Amino acid sequence: MPTDVIMPQMGESIVEGTITRWLKKVGEPVDKDEPLFEISTDKVDAEIPSPIAGVLTEIKFPEGATVGINTVVAVLSENGASSAATPSAVPQAASSAAPVKTKETAPPAAARPSAAGVEIVMPQMGESIFEGTITKWLKKVGDAVEKDEPLFEISTDKVDAEIPSPVAGVLTEIKADEGETVQINVVVAVIGIGAGRDSGASDVADGDTRANPAVPAPVIAGAAAQIQELPELDPNRHIRSSPLVRRIAREHQVALRLVPGTGSGGRINKDDILSYISRPAAQRPKVAAPGAAPVHLKPEPTQPKALTADVVPLTKMRAIIAQRMVESKRISPHVHSVYKVDMTRIVRLRNREKAPFEQRNGVKLTYMPFIAAATIEALRRYPIVNASLIDNAIHYHANINLGIAVALEWGLIVPTVREAEKRSFTDLARIIADLAGRARAKKLSPDEVGGSTFTLTNPGIFGDEFGIPIINQPEAAILAIGALKKEPVVFTDAEGNDTIAIRSMQYFCLGFDHRIIDGADAGKFMSELKRQLETWDRAIG
Repeated sequence: MPTDVIMPQMGESIVEGTITRWLKKVGEPVDKDEPLFEISTDKVDAEIPSPIAGVLTEIKFPEGATVGINTVVAVLSENGASSAATPSAVPQAASSAAPVKTKETAPPAAARPSAAGVEIVMPQMGESIFEGTITKWLKKVGDAVEKDEPLFEISTDKVDAEIPSPVAGVLTEIKADEGETVQINVVVAVIGIGAGRDSGASDVADGDTRANPAVPAPVIAGAAAQIQELPELDPNRHIRSSPLVRRIAREHQVALRLVPGTGSGGRINKDDILSYISRPAAQRPKVAAPGAAPVHLKPEPTQPKALTADVVPLTKMRAIIAQRMVESKRISPHVHSVYKVDMTRIVRLRNREKAPFEQRNGVKLTYMPFIAAATIEALRRYPIVNASLIDNAIHYHANINLGIAVALEWGLIVPTVREAEKRSFTDLARIIADLAGRARAKKLSPDEVGGSTFTLTNPGIFGDEFGIPIINQPEAAILAIGALKKEPVVFTDAEGNDTIAIRSMQYFCLGFDHRIIDGADAGKFMSELKRQLETWDRAIG
């Protein structure tokens, strides 16, 4: 009896996986729980076991294809018969992965074979997304492209993302220009497989799309010049890379923590790993000793850009931000309340605990989880600040979905910590760091953006005393975090004597919708937030 094998979900936030290698060929027998294929996601690489014993009768996607969860990728038969429509069997992933969801949410495949080569189609970036705008082509016609190498960038209503190539080959045709909005599943490019590639061209024909260990010398020479004055690297830094980079690193037995990343947010790209491999061992970066301050790549000195007259159309994201900011100011009568908070207690705690916290939990201890935890507690006590006004009725939300505004070079995005009230301090630290990092690397999925009930925004990282924020609709309030600075503060003792002390002070500004939140409610909320931060006495994990 035929059995469908589908792409498993390797975690709640994972919506797709890339098939990096088939471990069986059509016609070969396979035992139950025997590894059938390998996949790679943003978070894990894994072997997927067969759900039954039988014969592999059909492979629906080639190596290198990026496939949505719950999509049928292969068919097994107990007797080798041809496949037929049957109930799906979901192979279980590693025990540490989240349970596989059986709800049918599969987006279309990112590529399909054709006589001209492999057609690349506009992927669906979420159930409610039906089009995307191509913001940038990262390759030109005639360029060679590796499997998993970023091919083009798209922008949708919810996310900006780099779209990797599902196969290795040569980009032979671009069917949609930069700036063009394209419906999902429409062909946007064609990749030819075979002629024009370097020595790795035969990989696809043989069914092996892994990176060629014999890296062409010209590629290495071109990449090596990009890294100057190689530094010592922080051994605890967060590593971000693509499946292609991870595969090259495995094949050359390179630890990615040794490779400097020159991409956005320190992301390691293909040129970085090839440059590292090309260098003699004596010229490769070293890892800093534990406890030593990390030394970062020194940027090349740049000259100020000359002023020029120009007209630049709004990007998709910028246009959406503009529209929503105008709508918010029109919909909500904004009122703002500013409080100054003494953060000295938390500053001392963080300075004392940041090294052991990072060692225990694998994430840096920043001020944001302290502020998030205090905000959550204040929202518990004053739920009107976590509410929304919809259809002339106040909707009190059952959960606190905490939006964290992340500034990008090309705009602003608000990933969401869902059910934040259920998270421990350590969970908040990990989730916030992960969401912010993947937002900057264009790796967020649509379900991680939007749906927030209250938003934190942090203009203080740029030195602002405080910001006057615009509400993220349909929320009722937003909290802006100012810069943390040392200031002289006057203290008065019980007998009325004044003294001056140096304290770490920070402004917080609450923007709220005066239709449902009065000044008294806002003041109570801010007073509770201030109390939580100034008297912090909770364990941080």
